[in-house]
Amino acid sequence: MKSFIFNFIAVLGGLVIGSIVNMGLISLGGELIPPPIGADLSSMEELKKAMPLFTAQHFLFPFLAHAMGTLCGAAFAAKVASTHKLIISLVIGVAFLAGGIMMVFNLPSPMWFNVLDLSAAYLPMAYIGYKLIMKKDQPEAQSA
Repeated sequence: MKSFIFNFIAVLGGLVIGSIVNMGLISLGGELIPPPIGADLSSMEELKKAMPLFTAQHFLFPFLAHAMGTLCGAAFAAKVASTHKLIISLVIGVAFLAGGIMMVFNLPSPMWFNVLDLSAAYLPMAYIGYKLIMKKDQPEAQSA
């Protein structure tokens, strides 16, 4: 029962932390890279209309947000989970990948971004988050 509770907290916390990191980077990106002139980003419909005005620089922070949100969420999950750490980290990656796929269908963005985002920002980052925690948690080899 104790491992179930820790694993549940790992998944829930990983999703929350990943979402916070994601939204923080999206917000920061909007401050550091202003939207194109004439773009109204006040609603999803206006954002859809403005997408053709976006250049590559406008996709930098969305990619970073997706990648770092997944990485942080998966790393948290791997740290907190008591069993099945890799699977739980990958669950975080799959959850964020599902969100990314939904965005591809809801928000028209360039194909290069969709391919890069869906292939590199979610499952690979979940695995890297897991590996970072596992490497850190392993006891260091003692020198003789």
